[in-house]
Amino acid sequence: MLLPVTVRKTIVFVIGSTLILTGLLLVVLPGPFTLPLVILGLIVLAIEFAWAERMLVKVKAQGKKVDPRNLFKRQ
Repeated sequence: MLLPVTVRKTIVFVIGSTLILTGLLLVVLPGPFTLPLVILGLIVLAIEFAWAERMLVKVKAQGKKVDPRNLFKRQ
């Protein structure tokens, strides 16, 4: 049995937004897994929303530019 479209979109929006907000809160609060929660929230939102899918593509492109070997290199 399928859920109506509005109910499905609401559920996806609530779950995705909760993951993103939790990830953003962990930026200022002590805790690990900040970025993975934000990305996971975008993945969940991209299931139903085209704008989230476009944003996820941009985040992936920016992530490919980051070289983890240079993040903690001493000058």
